Amino acid sequence: MGTKCYALVWEGEMGSFYEIDQRLNITLVADVMTQPGNRYGLAYGLADPTFPKDGPYPRSSDAGKLMALASFSTRAAPTAIEQQLISHLLDGPYCKLADFEKLPEVPHLNIGLNDTEFRNFAGIFSDAIFSRFHNFAEKNLERGRPLIIAGGCGLNCDWNSKWEKCGIFSYVFVPPVANDSGVAIGTAIDAQFRYTGNAKIDWDVYSGLNFRYAGAVELGDYDVFDGEPGVVARLLQSGLILGWAHGKYEIGPRALGNRSILAEPFREETRVRLNEIKQREQFRPIAPICTKEEAERWFDCDTDSPHMLYTHYARTDTLAAVTHVNGTARLQTVTPASNAPMYDLLNAFQELTGFGVLCNTSLNFNGKGFINNLTDLDAYAKEHGLDGFVVDGKAYLLKISDSYRHFLQSSGEVGS
Repeated sequence: MGTKCYALVWEGEMGSFYEIDQRLNITLVADVMTQPGNRYGLAYGLADPTFPKDGPYPRSSDAGKLMALASFSTRAAPTAIEQQLISHLLDGPYCKLADFEKLPEVPHLNIGLNDTEFRNFAGIFSDAIFSRFHNFAEKNLERGRPLIIAGGCGLNCDWNSKWEKCGIFSYVFVPPVANDSGVAIGTAIDAQFRYTGNAKIDWDVYSGLNFRYAGAVELGDYDVFDGEPGVVARLLQSGLILGWAHGKYEIGPRALGNRSILAEPFREETRVRLNEIKQREQFRPIAPICTKEEAERWFDCDTDSPHMLYTHYARTDTLAAVTHVNGTARLQTVTPASNAPMYDLLNAFQELTGFGVLCNTSLNFNGKGFINNLTDLDAYAKEHGLDGFVVDGKAYLLKISDSYRHFLQSSGEVGS
């Protein structure tokens, strides 16, 4: 027997609440809005002059970019024309931007993503979509039950945090594979349930493949040495930016400390360089990874947050590289049980700096999955400007790296 709960499935195509009873019978409560994810991402294309306004759907990356821009918003009330556009995009069936007759009158049209008033609109539009679902839940759902969230909109950390704090649900669970990356797992669970009557599984977020060492790498380009936590922490403290690959890679789209790019969290320049390495827009935030103890010390987070799915306010101005413009951070916490190598590195960094916090972003080529072999990691480091990488406790530092050469000159402690 399980616990009666609600499930919210919201993604590109569907936006619906379901009731799940103690015997796992599933009943549709209501289709609140079709295609909430597509509607959300479409707003990004409004200001982007490269997006065709008669295009039927947003690009796959647009929703995530709008989530970053929405945090820049400092205005809560829409203008008259903005409200008309919101109603056009959210009321009734999904439609294209070009279907709005007054589109030429919208001041944000093709204005560019750096425009302050468009960023205000991004936040207002994001709130408008969430409000449709929140208002339905408040009026129609029984209070005090758990809520399970699935679908790509479950990767919106701001929305997840609002659900957690809204007071309607006793508990909110979002899996790290909320988007399409979880379809295979969900299908397997469904098959197990149909054949055995048991829908429970044991799972671990680190369930990918082990790192592969096969392939040609010119090791003469690197100084290679033991990368124990104290050494790596000192390298990061000095300003080096390193790839980090340990054990099996993560399931889902977020880097959770096994296939990551790591850096010190204190300087705005670090965030800028990380976004250059990732070849993405400078308005995109960088997430922090920290121990559970440090999460409570430096952020308003007193529980585990192991999957980088919620936002938390920073309690210090010191962590500039991982604090977004609105003072929040998309936090991940680790413990000795969840990720011992990363926990040890964070503790070593804390001993040096007083902060058990690092920058953490995904180790992957654009549009591809996590890097999982030495050949690709070597290519990424050289093409994207990493100073080196650490693989299962062994450090490889590029001799051509300016940051690494500066480190050697200033310390003289790391040999080849």
